Amino acid sequence: MSTTLDRQQTSPTADDFAQRLLDAILGAQFVQAAYLGDRLGYYRALAASGPLTSPELAEHTGTAERYTREWLEHQAVAGVLTVDDPAAAPQERRFELPAGPAESLTDPVSPAHVLPMARMVGGLGKRLDDLVVAYRSGGGVGWAEFGEDAREGQGGANRPLFLGALPREYLPSIPEVARVLDGGRIADVGCGVGWSAIGIALAHPGVTVDGYDVDAPSIEAARANAAEAGVADRVHFSTDDIAGVSGRYDLITAFECVHDMPDPVSVLAAMRRLAEPDGFVLVMDENVAETFTAPGDDVERLMYGWSITCCLPDGLATPGSVGTGTVMRPDTLRRYAADAGFATVDVLPVHDDFFRFYRLRPAKSTAERDDAGGVRG
Repeated sequence: MSTTLDRQQTSPTADDFAQRLLDAILGAQFVQAAYLGDRLGYYRALAASGPLTSPELAEHTGTAERYTREWLEHQAVAGVLTVDDPAAAPQERRFELPAGPAESLTDPVSPAHVLPMARMVGGLGKRLDDLVVAYRSGGGVGWAEFGEDAREGQGGANRPLFLGALPREYLPSIPEVARVLDGGRIADVGCGVGWSAIGIALAHPGVTVDGYDVDAPSIEAARANAAEAGVADRVHFSTDDIAGVSGRYDLITAFECVHDMPDPVSVLAAMRRLAEPDGFVLVMDENVAETFTAPGDDVERLMYGWSITCCLPDGLATPGSVGTGTVMRPDTLRRYAADAGFATVDVLPVHDDFFRFYRLRPAKSTAERDDAGGVRG
């Protein structure tokens, strides 16, 4: 995905802006069609059994032929599907899903699999009326209210990273973390449907991982995912509040979730406590700009888009929330970390277009300072 944007400094003309809005409308319709193709099983059936006519696809998916035909024609007109003979009778045209789109639309572990984002956008659209109320009242729309589309869309969007580059490239590139991967104990805070914990366990057979999330449906899904992946003996999931968890961990992670927390300071403080005396605290969050600038690049636009429709309303659904929103800049995390008792926040040299990696370091104990040559005062 491109992360560049043509930064026009002059105001667009009415015609220019109208064209931009029309392009966005076409994109929104494209996303809606992708949502239908996913939920109705059209893409999977075409990938497995295509090329298919509209009656054949309708039979494969248990859907109505007339709707199926219109959807197929839309996807062909939009350039997603190919058709063998446009001049054939409507019910005799055969539609095929080419290999490139098929990977993006049907392979859940491919880095190109962005279909879950379409599902999430479609699902968030169902809550627009609730968002209007929240914007007027200052209240929120909780994660549970966004429902299955948001939960599964979020999990599916991160699944390729969490099963691929994160455990197999990014984490081993951090020397202190690499040592933990040989057989350490890991806590995964805000684990969602579990793919980060599962991915680490699959890539590193010596580790055990405890995943924590307050959303019960997510934990239920995480347990099922771990069982299917064959790692349920080493990966365990719980809805326990991390503030009440006891014990020590060699590595405590929070992957793309701190910005969602209504009280991030208390969670970070609990992570610090679980890491003492020498555990490693790792936070992965959005790779947004250091400071606000306008216009912004595509990553900035994407993250603000998630924020105004999901993350900020979810955060503000809890009374007393700090209301971070998706666009958590590094200085914001540094402030939360300092309030939670950390001495420093280091940006790690792990490159990803969408995510930034941080190490949070607690202040050294008196004994540690003495060992390093300090003097008790």
